[in-house]
Amino acid sequence: MATKFVILSLMFLLALATSTEASKYQFQNLKETNMMFYMQDWETGANATSIPVAGIPHKRWSVLGFGTIFAIDDKLTVAIERNSSEVGRAHGIYVNSALDGSDLHLLMSLVFTNKEYNGSTLEIQGADRFYQKYREVSVVSGTGIFRLARGFATLETVYIDIPNSNAIIKFNITVFHY
Repeated sequence: MATKFVILSLMFLLALATSTEASKYQFQNLKETNMMFYMQDWETGANATSIPVAGIPHKRWSVLGFGTIFAIDDKLTVAIERNSSEVGRAHGIYVNSALDGSDLHLLMSLVFTNKEYNGSTLEIQGADRFYQKYREVSVVSGTGIFRLARGFATLETVYIDIPNSNAIIKFNITVFHY
């Protein structure tokens, strides 16, 4: 019985050492990518990219209304101007998830269309406390160039028109990927 215990202990230690060594190797091969762009989120006008699709019955559906869900197909641009060059699209939803209306929960795919990252995606999830100047959300995954990405995005509202639910959000993203 003691021999079996010794053999199992040695096998466990060997597996642990191999796992630790493989883990070190994997982290050494990670690439870091930093990027900055603007998300053009427009609920009104001829080219609306955000629309409320559900909310509390008999209450106005708005970005400030608890329970309101928006579907989005927002343009991602290189500069703050709405007609600047597109780098991709933000596809997904956000939900006002705070009783006082101060917090959105983001679930979106950033689908890149620019030359450098064309066809790659980053998956964003997290609480967007939009009354704060800066807020962070998680990058939880990615595809293409960003396969298995993880990281964070710092968001900053650079333009907001609450009565019309229009906004421009600056994204600063740091991701680690293979």
